[in-house]
Amino acid sequence: MSTTVRSFIAMDLPASVVCRLEDAQQGLKALKLRAKWVRPENIHLTLKFLGNVSAGQIDAIASAMARAVDDQPALVLALRGVGFFPGIKRARVIWIGLGGQIQRLFALQRTLEEQLAAIGFAREKRPFKGHLTLGRIRQTVAPHVMRRIMDDYLNFSGDEFIAGRICLFQSDLQPSGPVYSRLKQVDLNHGADF
Repeated sequence: MSTTVRSFIAMDLPASVVCRLEDAQQGLKALKLRAKWVRPENIHLTLKFLGNVSAGQIDAIASAMARAVDDQPALVLALRGVGFFPGIKRARVIWIGLGGQIQRLFALQRTLEEQLAAIGFAREKRPFKGHLTLGRIRQTVAPHVMRRIMDDYLNFSGDEFIAGRICLFQSDLQPSGPVYSRLKQVDLNHGADF
């Protein structure tokens, strides 16, 4: 392991959810939307981007993760709708939103943020928006295409799923796209798995 690793904390997604997201990507590709698509196996629910951290910080991060989920039962979430960052008029990122126990997800993310702040990580300035990034748009999208996306994906949904684990991932940036490696994981209501 190098002296620093680019890292983030995210929730695992079940294979069935990843397949549903891949279906959404395929439908969007059929609309000739020019985007750099996230590989389906790389789609995740980011809770906190950490950036470069030293190898010596990894155990402290894992302990903060464990404290954040202490006595927290797994969440029930579902895929709900489509969205764009920074907004529909200047769409640069297309994502799928979440439904279900969203308030509990927000509370978990806030607790994680607090635990990480206690060990020296800066708090995120932007408000947390639970989402699953499908792709990064490479050109301005024609208004009629945006209308079609909104018509076709506004009510996009999927079955409820259990989100029961948070993971610390290493992100290695490669010419072909990022490669994610799991460094640590903590199960909600089950403690750490180091």
